[in-house]
This record gives sequence, C-alpha cells and structure tokens, in this order.
Amino acid sequence: MRLGFAVKVLGEGGLPTSDARRWQSGPHLRHSLEMLGEVLEYCDRHDIRFYRFAAGIAPYATHPDLPQFHHQVAECADELAAFGARARELGIRLTTHPSQYIVLNSENPTTQIAAARDVELQAALLDAMGMGDESVCILHIGGMAGDRDAAIERFERGFELLSDAARARLVVENDDRTFSLQDALEVHRRTGLRVVWDILHHHCLDPVGMPDREALEAALQTWPADGGRPKIHYSTPKTAMEERKRRVGRRVERSWVLPQLRAHADMIDPIAFEHFVTETAAGLDFDVMLEAKAKDLALVRLREQLEARGVALTPAPAARSR
Repeated sequence: MRLGFAVKVLGEGGLPTSDARRWQSGPHLRHSLEMLGEVLEYCDRHDIRFYRFAAGIAPYATHPDLPQFHHQVAECADELAAFGARARELGIRLTTHPSQYIVLNSENPTTQIAAARDVELQAALLDAMGMGDESVCILHIGGMAGDRDAAIERFERGFELLSDAARARLVVENDDRTFSLQDALEVHRRTGLRVVWDILHHHCLDPVGMPDREALEAALQTWPADGGRPKIHYSTPKTAMEERKRRVGRRVERSWVLPQLRAHADMIDPIAFEHFVTETAAGLDFDVMLEAKAKDLALVRLREQLEARGVALTPAPAARSR
C-alpha cells in the first residue's frame, strides 16, 4: 500500500509545484516540470511513492482566448518524457484531479466541451510522461440539474466527446453532496470507467447504507486486473472550530464556527486509519491518496504513528535512485 499526498509540498520549508504566474508573464509547462522534478526528489528522500500533481501545470493550455499556450505538451515532449522516466525510476505513482469546475455532464454544451478539453489535456500529459495505466485523471460526475438519470446520461454524452486515450485515463469518484458511490458504480456499468472510492464522501453521502468494506470492495472491483493498482481517497473530518471576529463600533464581537463533516482535517487520525487498514481493508490491495491540509507532513506523521503502533504498511516494489 502506497500512501500519497496532493499537490503542495510543505516539508523542508516548502517547494513550488507549478508555474502559477499570470498569462502576461509567460508561464509555461517547462517551468512547472522543473519544479516537479524537485518534488520527485523530495518524495524519494522521504520514501513517498505516490503523488498527485496540480491539474494546472500547463497554464492556460485550454484557454479558448489564449492560443499561444495551446501547444505546451508538444513543446515539452522531451521534458515530459524525462520527467515520467524519473518518476518510474523512483517508483512514484502520479495522478491528477481537475477541479470541481470541470463539469463533463454540464447542461451547457460549451461548458461540456471545455471540460472534455481539460480531460484531454490531463491524459496528454500522462501519456507524454509515459506513465502506466494506474496514472489516472480523477473526476467527479458533476452537477445534478434535472434528475439523477438525466445527469448521468449527460455524463455519458460528455464521455463520448473524449478520445480513446482520454477515456483510458479517466476515473470517477463519489462526492459528498450529490453523487454517491452507487451513482459512481452506475457510471461504471454504463461506461466501464474505474471508480475511486472516497471514504469521507461516502460517510457524508450514502443513501443505501452500504458498509465500508462492501463499498471498498465494490469500488476495487471496477479496476480490471490489467488496469493498474486501484486507489482510494482517505481523509479525517475536521474537528477544530474557528473563531470569527467582527468589529461593531468600538467593540469586537467574537463567534465560533463549527466545522462541517465534509471538511478535511489538517492531519489523519492514526487510530481510525489503523482500524481501516487492519479491519476494513484487510487482505485488499490498493493505494491510498491522503487528503489532509498538512499534505506531505500529514503523510510522514501518520506513517511514524503507525510504525510506533506496530502497524506495517508493505510498500509496492519500487526502483530506487540509490
């Protein structure tokens, strides 16, 4: 089981992970790849073998009004190949996850086409890196305009806009408000797309009351034997409340905001995760993307806490740089 983290690197003082400059400054994928090269070496130093890079590493590459940015993948073919080769050499799995604003089932044809264009870009990046089938592009099903069946049918139509290469990279994830694991499994039945199970989302939205073990097995079964190692998303719900201050005249009023169940905590609860690994997931083979505000620091801390509790995570075989 490989543990992974998403995008930001907080350890060792922090590392940049993408060229986030405005278009007027001429940002480019090649600069993002230079940054990500350092991220790979950081992951290797800390024995982290799973990383989700930012979906925006090729800035403005799909912007309809900025065609000068549309050829970054081709312009960086050599750099992408070298980056992917290094990731494979280090045994680091790479994935990507476009934002909730990429809506493949939109009622608006323009928005749907734009979403397809973004998925194509993510697939092109992973293909140019030469990554295997387990390097996937994760997407939520989208919006619920109309009824559930209509929304899933729109997703199917959006899926049909994609090339075979993009379809091969795409996977769907259950969300915490609209589309449950049952809906993601229905999308799998209609399209063949693999399903990524998010356990916190499942605990927020589970209309049929499916137990965790059953839900996990159902999601893992959507990954064929030749489709790469399955992955799931794991997070701990936020429990800390926040203080809000508001000035009223010469006074400062204070109030407390209680956290929502769906909000991610800074860290991962090691006791709950131990139970998940040793009980819920016993005997199953998959990787875990940790979604925690503390990013890599949360991963390293969780690993240390599990080791102190005598819980060993057997990593996937990985080539090493040393």
